[in-house]
Parts: sequence; structure tokens; C-alpha cells
Amino acid sequence: MKSTRVATIAAVTAASLLAVCFSAISGASAKSSAHAAKQVSISVASLIPGSTKAATQQFNNQVKQFEKANPGIKIKSVTYQWTGPTFAAKLAAGTLPTVFTVPFTDARTLGANGQLADLTSAVKALPYYKKYNPAVIAEGTDSKGRIVAVPTAAYAQALHYNRALFAQAGLDPNRPPTTWAEVIADAKQIAQKTGKAGYAEMGKDDNTAGWILTTLVYSLGGRMETGIGTKAKATLNNPQTIQALNMLHQMRWVDNSMGSNFDYGWSDINQAFAAGTVGMYVNGSDVFTNLVQASNIDPSIYGITTIPLANNKNAGVLGGGTLAAVRPTAKPEEVAAAVKWIDFYYEQPLINKAQAIRNAKTLVASKQPVGVPALPVFNKAQFNLSQNVWIKPFINVPQAQIKPFTAGIFNQKVVPEPAASTQSVYHSLDAVVEAVLTTQDVNIPQMLNDANSAAQTLIQQGK
Repeated sequence: MKSTRVATIAAVTAASLLAVCFSAISGASAKSSAHAAKQVSISVASLIPGSTKAATQQFNNQVKQFEKANPGIKIKSVTYQWTGPTFAAKLAAGTLPTVFTVPFTDARTLGANGQLADLTSAVKALPYYKKYNPAVIAEGTDSKGRIVAVPTAAYAQALHYNRALFAQAGLDPNRPPTTWAEVIADAKQIAQKTGKAGYAEMGKDDNTAGWILTTLVYSLGGRMETGIGTKAKATLNNPQTIQALNMLHQMRWVDNSMGSNFDYGWSDINQAFAAGTVGMYVNGSDVFTNLVQASNIDPSIYGITTIPLANNKNAGVLGGGTLAAVRPTAKPEEVAAAVKWIDFYYEQPLINKAQAIRNAKTLVASKQPVGVPALPVFNKAQFNLSQNVWIKPFINVPQAQIKPFTAGIFNQKVVPEPAASTQSVYHSLDAVVEAVLTTQDVNIPQMLNDANSAAQTLIQQGK
């Protein structure tokens, strides 16, 4: 859905090597009045509201670097954070920036509906196009084979935990839970020993509650739908969904280990975790960037491990990511400028050695994280080269503290989000999660049946 929801947090990057080359060949003639007459202006999604001054300044510096290298393009930055309801409203109103980001779940449907610009020729002309992870570039390719969005980040869901609260509760921070039974037990112990929420769950009615519930269900071996398109069948009321909701019900009403806030959204829960009031929660593996940029986390408290998987052949970890897209009303010259920005800001730090190193140095200098756990946007060989050779000397994310995740994630089966009417499926589940967390005697099977019927109607309508 989203990740740093995701997707939605732009990684703080520096000028690309390509931009440097452009700058070198840009002379006075490029800045002539004739060139200025051809200037193109585009707006681009920047950081989320509330990002630190350092992160904001770094983004602004990058805009200046891009404009210097591309004097014919003017950039207007727009604070941006993807959520289901706000995105839908801006899309309908035509108020999205020229370049914006969407979760993996949305691009193909938006493209099929004509709501994204066709980027095929511009993206295929990129010199590294063939290095894209096929499974990842497919997320931005619609049913007609058109590339309508460019992958910028991929992630797997993870269990994030507060090492300080683990220690205060008498738990070993180097041995995080590996089963859901252990999560439940550890959450209870944290709550009893520290007075903090041992485990917290996103419960907001903005599709995040359904997204995290789906993560739990996948880990138990369940699925929310079968089939594709408008012929897909909703299966929200499967046994694993009931099992996941019963786990939440136990932690909330029996163990009293979930604290007192049951209306967390994506940003809210990140802030609570960074503030030290949450022992464990589920979010994308790359959320540490947000925890630093927008929530001022003390890195020493941070721990991350893989999602516990049931002993079930279908159990897997929900994967997702973020894609950069362009407004469908963009003119051809704006599309060309937009792809140049996407290449500069998102892709070059992943694919170009000089830029990767420059980016890492810049991030370190501005006290931003380098080496946040993620899944490869490009092929595995490129990922290993970038992470384990090029930027290895600059990685400042505490490696020992993220080892439980990095050592285990490639052994887990990554399962994509529900393909048909994804956000509608999540939204249908929001009310069920909210009810479980706020009503002790809720009828879980009945609510799931109702949610399943609602989701099925929306799937058939292609919404």
C-alpha cells in the first residue's frame, strides 16, 4: 500500500551523475533567451508535511541542483502524503502535482482508467531500463503493456519494536518474537512492566487498518481475494482473518496490552513509536526513514524483525512499494521533464555508482539514514552492488539492530497485495478492525460477512 507507505515518503537524494553531465555541457547558450522561452514548469511531490528542517532543506538543495543541470525546467515542490481518501479527492479535483507517488496497488487500475500519463517511450529510453526487477516494473505496467508509473522503492512488511521498552520489560532486545504467540506474550509483558502499549495497530478509517489486518492474515496463510479484475472473488471472511481479529481482540480486551489509542493512522503510529509509547507495531520495512525525518526517533531504541509466519505453506509477508506517476493532463514536454525528474530524484541513487556515493555522503552530512531495509527495485545483482559495495562505507542505520530483519527477509515468501480493487478491499475491513478495538462483544464473523459483501460489490464495479 504505502510505505515510507509507504509510500509516500520520498527518499532524500542528491544530484544525479546524469545531471552533472548535463550541467557540464550547459553553457551560456543553454541559458539564452531562446532557451528560456522553451522553459517547462512542473510541480513535484516532495516530503510529507511535518518533515524536519534538515530534510526539507536537503530536498530544496536537490531542486536547485536539478534546475542548474536542466535550465529549461522549473520545479515547484509540493508537500505530499498519500492516503486513500485524500488521494481520491485530489485526483477527482485535478489538484495533484505533475509528478506524484502512488502505492503498487493503484497504478495499474489508474492507468487502465486513463488517470495516469503514458510514460512508456520515455522510460524505455532510460539506459538502465532492462535492469529493473521484472516483478517490480510490472507493478507500473497496465493491462495494455503501457508503463504508467516508475518504481522508486519496494518493501516488505515488518515488525518494528522498541529495544528500550524490551529491555525495561525484561525481554532480550536481540531476540525479538518469531511467532504471533510470542508477540502476544511480549506485548503483555511490556504493558505490565512499563505501562506502555506492548503492541499497537493502525485502526484509522483511511484504508490503513485494512492494510495492516491483511498483513496479519497473509502471515497466517489467508488471502483476501482470488482471481483478477472485476471477476475476482472476495474472501475477506476466511478463517485466518477471524484468527487475526481474535488475536487483536485478546490483546485489546483480555491482556490490555494495546494501550488506549485505537485510531492510529500511518503518521500517528510512527510518531507514537518514535516517542517511545509503543513497544511493537507492523509497518513497511523502510519506515525508518520517516521515523528519522518526521518523528525524530532516537536510533538507539529502534529494532526491526521479520513478520512472524505461521507453519502454513500459504503463509507469506505482504510486499508493496511506491511508484512515481505523472498527471494524465501533462503536455508532452511536461511528461519529458517529469521523467527527467524521476530519473534524477528517485532512480539515479539506486543505479549509478557516483550518484549512489554522492547521495550517501549527502545523507550522512545531513544526518539522514543510509541503508534502510528495502527490497530491490532493480535486479538483485544491482541491489547487492549498490548496498554491499558502493554505499557500504556510509551506511549509518545500525546494522546489528536491523539484522533480525535483513537476515530473514530473503527466506520469506513475499506476497503482493490484493490485485483487484485493493483500496476498496482495505476500506471494507477498516470498520471491522475499528469495531474489534472499540467494542468488546463485537460479532466478528458477522462483521466480516458484511465487509466481504461490500468488497465484492466494489470489485464487480471495478472500484
